[in-house]
Amino acid sequence: MAKKKEEENKKKHTPVVTKKSVQFLEKYINNPAPTGYEWEGQKLWLDYLKPYIDESFIDNYGTAVGVINPKAAFKVVIEAHADEISWYVNYITSDGLIYVIRNGGSDHQIAPSKRVNIHTEKGLVKAVFGWPAIHTRHGDKEQAPELKNIFLDCGCTSKEEVEKLGIHVGCVITYEDEFMVLNDRYYVGRALDNRVGGFMIAEVARLLKENKQKLPFGLYIVNSVQEEIGLRGAEMIAQRIKPNVAIITDVTHDTTTPMINKITQGDLACGKGPVVSYAPAVQTNLNKLLIKTAEKNNIPFQRQASSRSTGTDTDAFAYSNGGVPSALISLPLRYMHTTVEMVHKEDVDNVINLIYQSLLNIKADQDFREFS
Repeated sequence: MAKKKEEENKKKHTPVVTKKSVQFLEKYINNPAPTGYEWEGQKLWLDYLKPYIDESFIDNYGTAVGVINPKAAFKVVIEAHADEISWYVNYITSDGLIYVIRNGGSDHQIAPSKRVNIHTEKGLVKAVFGWPAIHTRHGDKEQAPELKNIFLDCGCTSKEEVEKLGIHVGCVITYEDEFMVLNDRYYVGRALDNRVGGFMIAEVARLLKENKQKLPFGLYIVNSVQEEIGLRGAEMIAQRIKPNVAIITDVTHDTTTPMINKITQGDLACGKGPVVSYAPAVQTNLNKLLIKTAEKNNIPFQRQASSRSTGTDTDAFAYSNGGVPSALISLPLRYMHTTVEMVHKEDVDNVINLIYQSLLNIKADQDFREFS
């Protein structure tokens, strides 16, 4: 019965993402863009976006913005963040091993045996996170991976040999894993958090152009930098654009896999649609617009509550410029901050569609105040 229902739902679903779009997504995900070093990814993103916008600009730290109808006084932002977690070279031993510190929320427990690229001025240097063989570890006294004991091996035997490769303290390090499609159902790769968000807002721009939609306001498609270390890119660009409304998209946890407590993390699943959030930073009337839009267009959605803050760029936009009506549409994701992040293809389509349809329901000079 459940299988029959799943097949019926699949028949009802009309894909939004095209084959050409997925080719861009693969290229975009495979390109490294660690926090503070996002520029190559931003170039790819803007190149893809340019046919669908009127103009673009990049701020001093690399946040990229495409604009539709730039002369309009009323400004609406749709936003995602472009950076991915990574590591920094922190210490090189006399025998050529490298110790690291985090750049963003990198998970030390997944590091052992991973292949990485060390980014130097001479180019990429290959390395691996080494780990003692199982034969050499001792039962209940085994050390777990920790920041203080994970290390990189680039095949050198001295500090001098490492430095000759162009490696120095401060070089950034990214994982080497690549994009794939799993069971014709999931997109899988590193940095889906949150370059899949940048992909989705670019797809919204594509749909607006292809469907010849004329918006009564200026639309700013924003791909922010430095979210992973404190929403910094969003803070800067919010002050520059000074939007009237902001719709943010990011990822959230699929809580159906083992070792996740639904009581504390909520009940959210890949394949069940976008997630709308309830939090102090989420403006109530704008959130109601998203929900009504989803219901009107038969877009499945889920709900999530966030204590105090959303932990996303929503917070940066909401509390800028005297208060900007802001809302969050999240994409359920499995295995966040690993190299095998997974999102459901239908959820990606539905997030794109929800943002697109919501924009069509926003009026120029719309007042979202609670007591208007």
